[in-house]
Amino acid sequence: MKKSVLFVLFALISVAGFSQITGWNAKVGMNVSNWTTDDMNAKVGFRVGVGTEYAFNDMWSLQPSLFFSTKGTKADNGDFMGASAKVTVNQMYLELPVMAAARFSVADNTNLVISAGPYFAYGVGGKTKATVKMQGDEAKVKFNTFGDIDKVTLEYNGQSADVSIKDLEDETGEDLSGAKGLDRFDFGLGVGVALEYNKFIVGLDGQFGLTKLQTGGGKNMNFAISVGYKFW
Repeated sequence: MKKSVLFVLFALISVAGFSQITGWNAKVGMNVSNWTTDDMNAKVGFRVGVGTEYAFNDMWSLQPSLFFSTKGTKADNGDFMGASAKVTVNQMYLELPVMAAARFSVADNTNLVISAGPYFAYGVGGKTKATVKMQGDEAKVKFNTFGDIDKVTLEYNGQSADVSIKDLEDETGEDLSGAKGLDRFDFGLGVGVALEYNKFIVGLDGQFGLTKLQTGGGKNMNFAISVGYKFW
């Protein structure tokens, strides 16, 4: 999969070489993300970034962007015999969507832009938090969302402590050496529609992940609404 992704990225860079830069923009917006697994709930996040445009002609262009984007999901197991559990997964990415776009003039100084293409993302941070309540007591655990999990933060009765995985193994007798978070790399397809008025942009985007977040796990999906400004 990763070799195919690198080939796609190289091909897009080669295509950009046959066009010219016609503008830069900045965008900020809201994400509504989830995983493609059952019993998970959407989570609200944000995205902020900059982009450029390589025009082939008045209609067709290539639009690469670089975003800092927060995604994730939530789970709520409800209340069963006085016990409940809630989990929130926070995923922070550096994200590179490369969109092929078609621009249609709909009025004076107003364009409709329809786009589609791949996105490439790398997880740079985020915490996963779980809260368990039972008979009036509450316990919380927090650990890194991405990569190997070498320690967790435990909170109980208002007291907090960092505990290593080795200490947890000694305490519970369980083998936790393989504890891992999500894979950092993400790749998928995106679609978008935007309205441009003079230098202002309002857009809707959808992203559908093609790589699993972890072995046997789900994939990212995200919908975003953004506003932006074109500098030239």
